[in-house]
Formats: sequence, C-alpha cells, structure tokens
Amino acid sequence: MRHQNSVFHDLLKHVPWSAFERLVDEHGADRRVRRFSTKSQFVALLYAQLSGASSLREIVSGLESHAARLYHLGADPVRRSTLADANAVRPAQLFADLFTQMVKQAHRGLRRKLAETVYLIDSTSLPLTSLSRDWAHFSYKAIGAKLHVIYDPDADRPIYAAVTPARVNDITAAQTMPIEPGATYVFDLGYYDYRWWAKFDAAGCRIVTRFKANTPLQCVETRPVEKDSAILSDRIGFLPARQAKNRANPMQAAVREVCVMTETGKLLRILSNDLDAPAQEIADLYKRRWAIELLFRWIKQNLKITRFLGTSENAIRIQIAIALIAFLLLRLAQAAQQVVKSPLAFIRLVRANLMHRRRIDRLLLPEPTTLAHPDQLSLI
Repeated sequence: MRHQNSVFHDLLKHVPWSAFERLVDEHGADRRVRRFSTKSQFVALLYAQLSGASSLREIVSGLESHAARLYHLGADPVRRSTLADANAVRPAQLFADLFTQMVKQAHRGLRRKLAETVYLIDSTSLPLTSLSRDWAHFSYKAIGAKLHVIYDPDADRPIYAAVTPARVNDITAAQTMPIEPGATYVFDLGYYDYRWWAKFDAAGCRIVTRFKANTPLQCVETRPVEKDSAILSDRIGFLPARQAKNRANPMQAAVREVCVMTETGKLLRILSNDLDAPAQEIADLYKRRWAIELLFRWIKQNLKITRFLGTSENAIRIQIAIALIAFLLLRLAQAAQQVVKSPLAFIRLVRANLMHRRRIDRLLLPEPTTLAHPDQLSLI
C-alpha cells in the first residue's frame, strides 16, 4: 500500500528547514543540548497551535498518542518539564526571525505594483496573569503584552510583527517598523506622530489616518463633493507649523482632509498626503482598517495566544511567534488547494485530521476504504 503522509507532515513542508537550521546555528539554540532539539520544540509548539492544545500536559499526552508518527515529522518525544525549560531559555528571536524569513518567502509570488500595495498597521492587547508582572506590569490591575502588526489585507498575511509590554505606546513600537517606499499605509489615532508621518512622505508612501479632534487645518483649497453622499467635505491645507514647546512640525507638506459620515452617524476627519486620488478612494482605504481587526479576532479565536504555556517574557514571545508561523502555514496550505475556501472551515478540518494520513486537498472527501480479499469475503 502506498505510504501517505499525515496532514501535519504536509503542513511542515512549507517551513524553510534550511533557513531554520541556519538560524539555530546563528543563535546557538542547540548548543549543549543532548536530547530535546530546537526542531522538536518547534514541532511540539506548532502541534499545540494546530491541534488546539492549551497546556503543556495536553501537548505531551497528544504527542505521546501519536508517538509512532513523530519520526516522520523529524521530532522526538517530549516531557513536560523539558518543554517548559526550552520555552524559558531557548532564544525567542530565533522564531521571530523564522517568521520574517517565511513572510519574505510567501511574498515572492505576490509582487504587485507599489501603488497598489496597501498595508494596515495596528496592535492588539494580550492579557497576562500576575505571574508575568515582573516584565509586563502596566498598572495596578492590568498586566499584559501587545502584538504590533503590519498586515497585507490583499494577501491576507501579516508581513511584520513585534511584541512589547502593554505599557509601550503604539507609536514607540512603530518607530522600528520597516517602510516600503511607494506603498500605502493605513493606521489609526494610536500612531499620531508628525515626525513618523514625515518619514513615510519622504519615502513616497501614501498615508491614510485620522485627524485628532483638536488638530486644526489651515485650508488653502476646498473641493466639490457629490450631493447625498457620505463624503461631507474635501479640503487641502497645512498642519500647524509649530508643535508643543515651539518645535517645528516636520510634516510641512500639504495634506488632505476628507470628512465622512459613517453609517452609525459618526463624523470622521480622514487625513492623507494623497492630494490627487478621489475622496471616495481615501474614505474606502480608511474603511479597510477593519480587516486587521478581523485578523486579530481570527487569531485569538483559532490559535493559542490568549492562554500561554509559560509566564516569562521569552516563553510568551516564542508562543506568539509560533502562532503567527502557524497562521502563515495554514494560509500557504489553503492556497495550495481549491476545495476549502473558508479559512475557518480549513483550520477546523486541519485540526480534526492533523495526525491522520490524508492529503490536504482531500480533507472534505471520505477516507478511502480497503476492500476485503475474496478469501476473506468467503468467511463472512
């Protein structure tokens, strides 16, 4: 009978193992390790994300029940204490670098015109327990971390991610984000910083965000808008020339203000440095921000980044990085088949068949049955 790999094995084919081994060597992750390799740790934590296991004990027992198939995955059996120790001490940056490498690999076939590339920037909070207070303390009652993401909604993939304690402001984390010249970036009020905007403008990027309520606009041109539309006004002008403490505003170029009335009756003052696009296009770009909120909701509901296997900063960073890698693997595997269109249905089918020997493109089809030999039929 022809050997059939498990669904988990086929998902792991999308991991760039040569890059993984190079990163293990660069970070010295397997130095002085006798049994439980970094690859085994990675496979165990990926198993947790894809199977829905929410505790170390559940991971260990789940892998033990499939011990015969661990060999084909290139992994070793795991003990709870060994996995906990590995999560605490193995460098989290290794897995973050692997995620970055996989993002680059996934985007090689998605080259688009820079003017058509839209990126969404936002963050989401991840509540933690009091056991993480030493590094994630925010206030008297609040303890948590933040996941900062740049998201490509057209490809449905994050292209950058960083984790900080919750007390770090969004704009502080954004200062280290990469900028792709010529692309469009959409973000909300958490990233209100003229100097940061000026970097995008200098790189030839289009930005779409919101005005703060108290930010004036020195109007130099008012453009006509269609009657009975959600666009109330379209103006071009300049931001205040000076900032607090009489500092010069680095965003000296003209900007655009498009006022929009939402379906709920809320007035939005949308800001952009694009002076030429139709006002409706600017409004529609800002409306796309909702896609990154849907991404955060999907990840929190379907992957394990709300309950953590460890309490140290290192362990939590590792778990978040591997959750994002799991997201990429699922998107890559789903794109390679044409049967299951819904991402939610796909992850449910993967979870139900993770260690079964089935082809990913046949998850919706019944498993083949083995016909009995004629001699056996005569005995029935």
